[in-house]
Formats: sequence, structure tokens, C-alpha cells
Amino acid sequence: MKITDVKIISFKAKSRFSPTKWGYAVWGEEHDEIQRILKIETDEGAEGFFTGDNMYLVPPPPEAIEQLVKPLLIGEDPLDRELLWQWMMGHHGISEAVIGAVDCALWDLAGRSAGVSVAQLLGGYRDKVKAYASTAPNLGSPEVYAAHAVEMKKRGYTAYKVHANIYWDPEKEEPAPGKPAFPEADLEICRAVRDAVGNDMVLMLDPYGIYTLEESLYVGREIEKLDYYWFEHPMDERKTEPYRKLTEALDIAVLGPETEPGSLYTRAEWAMQHASDMGRIDTSFGGITGVRKALGFYESIGMQCELEFVGFANLALFGSTSEETCEYYERGLLRPDEDYDSIVPSYLRQPCDPMDENGFVSIPQGPGLGIEFDWDYVNANLV
Repeated sequence: MKITDVKIISFKAKSRFSPTKWGYAVWGEEHDEIQRILKIETDEGAEGFFTGDNMYLVPPPPEAIEQLVKPLLIGEDPLDRELLWQWMMGHHGISEAVIGAVDCALWDLAGRSAGVSVAQLLGGYRDKVKAYASTAPNLGSPEVYAAHAVEMKKRGYTAYKVHANIYWDPEKEEPAPGKPAFPEADLEICRAVRDAVGNDMVLMLDPYGIYTLEESLYVGREIEKLDYYWFEHPMDERKTEPYRKLTEALDIAVLGPETEPGSLYTRAEWAMQHASDMGRIDTSFGGITGVRKALGFYESIGMQCELEFVGFANLALFGSTSEETCEYYERGLLRPDEDYDSIVPSYLRQPCDPMDENGFVSIPQGPGLGIEFDWDYVNANLV
């Protein structure tokens, strides 16, 4: 079997996130946005697909595929995933995000060809994973967050992660450059949430890299008193020395790196330098192959690694990994003014992560990644 084409299918889909001049998106009016599906075709008719699963993530633009990926993959066996991954990782013009999308599509193709889920191909371990409610940022006052957390607890979630004031000025209620941050306002939210849900709900905080070291030390010590489980990506991840100091100073688990490039290599370096207590990665950092390598490393040193954000590919990885290494699935980003459970992206026939009343998300059973496209919608909205 040989790869005959690698293509991007672009179409219009609805979104309510718009970027600001600070490079961080905010919630607003619904509008059309370009969504993409990556498709790999073969001479035997086998196909593999990957999409961003939701309105927040999209595969790479067509030019990246045409100019960089196709010349490398055309004529190759799509089942040689490790070989193709090594080639792409060694090609300095191909980003980790592009590699991630292509690698996920190759895994999807293999699963569809075999008639099994990617989780089974990876080595099946579980058919469901515990989820936490991950808030959208900038929801409003501490009271808004507190009420939302209570609702999520009633829904079945056993854990709740706060994204507080991120690239947002809570006093002016408008987008802001990120720094200066508003740690005291963030802590008011953290305290209100803990007071509202009691002591039997797991809580986390993700400031998304906007704090200084001093602010991180202050906030970290305060949320330790509130029995928060982890402190995620509080500072700029291009600097590891502040993270080493923070990890050494705090008892709460510091989780990272979240956004720093380098795939499994950066994650290993952070772990060996004690720059974090828990790892963080997702398939935009080298695909399923790259993440699986990272998880094997974390498992070997007895360190937890939490996968970032939603998605079919992430769920396949959860399905092949134990709770000791990957405990929680991040479900969101959630807002009080929308019902996440009722939302299915217009181009999919079913959501990727339905959750039961006990807070567990089912692992898609395939074939492949388990993505079912609404091709009528896609074809009617082609760009």
C-alpha cells in the first residue's frame, strides 16, 4: 500500500472566538471561520483523516501540506508510521503541529484499515476516562465562577479547573496584554469556587503563563491552602529556571510545559531538570507517535502527565494508558451560557467526548479515531 495524496479540505464552520491584538482569543458573536480536514489517500483505497475535533483547533493550511508534507510522503507505505514520523521530525521546515496532524491521520488510516480503534492499535487499557470541567477564561466575577462550579458538580464532574483572568482586565472588563496580571482577582475566584463546591471536589488553576515568579509563588502558596490539586503553566515557559525555583518552593504540583515546543524532548528535559512535578503534552506536539513516546518516558520515571484539551486523538491515547500516568481528560472550554453536552460541531455526526452522569468520558471505539464526518455539511460549505 502506498500513499497517493495528502490534501486539506477547507470549509466554513461556526465559531464564537475572535483573536485580539494581544494574540489571545475572546468570546463574542458567532461568525464563520475556516475549518479543515486533513485527508490521506492510498492506492488501495484506504484513507485516514484528522480534524481539530472542535471549534478551537484546526489542521495546518494547505500550503504547508503541499510544499512540505506531500513530497515526503507520496509513494511511501502509510503503515510505516515510525519511519515517516522520524523523517518529518528531522525535516526542519515542518512544524510539530503539522507533524501532529499528519501522524494522527496515519494512525486513523491504520485503524480504519484494520477495522479497530486507534486505542486498540496502541494497546487497549480502558474504555473510559475521568473528566474535569475546564472553564473558558474571563467568565466574570467570583460569584459567576462559583455558581458555574456548583452546576458542573451537579452535572457529574468530580474535578474543575479555573481559567481566571487571562489577557483580560477584570476591572475594565476588556482584553489586556496579559502582563500585568491580576493575581489577587484570580485568587478571589479560586477562593469562591472552593467555598462553593466544598472539600470533596478536585480543583486546579491554569493562569496560562501570565504570572511573574513572585506572583506565582504568592498564588501557589494561597491555592495550597485551598487544597488545589495542580498549578498549571503559571509563567512564561521559555524560561525554565523560574520553574525550577517554583517547583522547589511549592508543595502543590506544578504542571508543565503546556505550550513550549520540542515535543517529547522538551518534556524529558523539564522532568530531568525538576522544572515541573507533572508533565503536559498533546498531539499538536508531534502527534500520537510523539505523545506516546513522551508518555512512555513519564511512566518510566513514575511521573504523571496530563494530556491537554479535548479530541479524538487524545482520547485514543487515554484508552491505551493507565490512570497512574494520565488521570484526567480536559473537557471544555465550558461557559455558563452554553450547554456543552448539546453541542456537536456542524461538520461531525457525533461529539468526540460524551460524558456519563458519573463524570466519565467514553473512549471512541473506532474504526480508527472514531471520527464520523457530516460530509453533506462539509461539501455544502467548501472554501
